[in-house]
Amino acid sequence: MNRNYILILLSFILGFYTQDVKSQQDFQYTQYMYNTLGINPAYAGSREGISILALYRNQWAGLGGNPETQTLSIHSPINSKVGLGFNILNDKIFITRETYFDVSFSYTLNTSALGKLAFGVKAGGHLLDIDPQRAALAPYDLGDNLTTFNIDQNFSPQIGAGIYYYTNNFYLGLSVPNILTTDHFDGSTIENQTFTSITAEERLTYNLIAGYVFELNEDVKFKPTTLIRAVAGAPLQVDISANFLLFDRISLGAAYRWDAALSALAGFQISNNLMLGFAYDRETTELRRFNDGTYELFLRYEIFSAHPAGGKNKGSSSRFF
Repeated sequence: MNRNYILILLSFILGFYTQDVKSQQDFQYTQYMYNTLGINPAYAGSREGISILALYRNQWAGLGGNPETQTLSIHSPINSKVGLGFNILNDKIFITRETYFDVSFSYTLNTSALGKLAFGVKAGGHLLDIDPQRAALAPYDLGDNLTTFNIDQNFSPQIGAGIYYYTNNFYLGLSVPNILTTDHFDGSTIENQTFTSITAEERLTYNLIAGYVFELNEDVKFKPTTLIRAVAGAPLQVDISANFLLFDRISLGAAYRWDAALSALAGFQISNNLMLGFAYDRETTELRRFNDGTYELFLRYEIFSAHPAGGKNKGSSSRFF
């Protein structure tokens, strides 16, 4: 493989890595309404019990080197005002592997009989690993010239903040997951030549999340939600979804990612403590010709919830967010 082709391919990989997937700094979820802690640290402790969420996302299945993400989060109130949370995330795309971990802290004020306003901060770290040898597993042949292009568990600190207002049927949150801008590497070496133009730089991301629950009758709730994400140098990303909750047990819905994908969502409250959710995305762009869609699965387990789902008093499990 000649040097020019290598540089073009590397530029594409790293350009995709830093812009189209936003450096995977702020991960894309179809079921973002169930993974709010991963978006906004002020959400920590708002479920009124210990809430544990495991989520797996396989993006663009069937495409070699496609993104795969696994995340595990846990959060709980410490008292009526303070919440704590922990989140760890692993992600891979082509020749890169990333690990994120952070601790969230929230402080909540009662603004009315029903309204609460939470302020949150989080601190953690990011490990970036790039190994061209993984290209053979994709499978792609990048040639032997890339063996010197390698990043081994490069660490960078992360600090984020957010605010989150909610009642029994409404929520609105604004967050910046990472306020630090970091250059993960300043250059690379190919065939004993250094190229300083190849750089992975984190950029500020602003997330706005909102939702409202309409109680259509005793057994049916309807919840439209949105997630709007803005990143410097990238198009505005808008997610819109609509879910129905039936008998406080079954949720069915659809979602649309502006100029990107259509999605179907389903969830089932297996017990008062355990919920299972699934989503499938289909691209609306030309990329749909090269993959089998995106699959997302989550499992949420909650302990010591103040008012279990389906109980006489509607609590956090049946709050629908």
